[in-house]
Amino acid sequence: METTIFLYIHFLLLSISCFIHKSNGLNSTLENCNLFEGSWIIDESYPPYDSLSCPFLRDDFNCLKNGRPDEFYLKYRWQPTACNLPRFDGKVFLEKMKGKRLLFVGDSLGNNQWESLACLLHAAVPTSKYIYDRGGIITLKFQEYGVSLEYLKNPFLVDVSHDKDGRILTLDSITRTSIWTKTDVLIFNSYHWWNHTGTLQGWDYLEVGGKRFKDMDRMKAYKIGLTTWANWIDSNIDPTKTRVFFQGIPALHFA
Repeated sequence: METTIFLYIHFLLLSISCFIHKSNGLNSTLENCNLFEGSWIIDESYPPYDSLSCPFLRDDFNCLKNGRPDEFYLKYRWQPTACNLPRFDGKVFLEKMKGKRLLFVGDSLGNNQWESLACLLHAAVPTSKYIYDRGGIITLKFQEYGVSLEYLKNPFLVDVSHDKDGRILTLDSITRTSIWTKTDVLIFNSYHWWNHTGTLQGWDYLEVGGKRFKDMDRMKAYKIGLTTWANWIDSNIDPTKTRVFFQGIPALHFA
């Protein structure tokens, strides 16, 4: 589980860090570097936080707490081919993101990313006061910095409603988006739940163009849903004010 968490949070933080540099008018060699061309190397100074002491990790996502005996997988660091990355500094991150709101929207991969970033920041400022709420929207706010880190479970991104036919996944409709428009950084992910069947399937009927289907090709449904999401983003999000990230096909939790 933590392997997946670390790999994806690495790339996410690289992208957000570049956004921070650009937003603050800072020149950086990173702007001309392909961050996604490189390899994973062993770094003995890793991991950057202790999963056993982080208060935000769910027990079922905590490999060490569940008895995994080896820790080598926590030592991997991403090394781009053409440049060197500065070590992630949670305090600097909080200072540069002061007063901003970051929202993760998606399935449990988004939850993994939220937890890992929360642990990284808490490890950097362990005495900083925070407010932690695990209500409908999981929220962690670092009061000193005014930085709010939030996670909203929404595995399909498009609308799911209920009526006499059961759960209806409407591929061409997005209406529950009010919180999306009030954030500075949006991190979306969606994939796994589109392929579930049986008791894990998240709908009873698919709907598109006013017509309902018991099922259809899952990749076709995924494409329609993501096109609806992308069109909503293009029409409602100002890219000069809000940065949007999307993660599609991920590794499994136990990869």
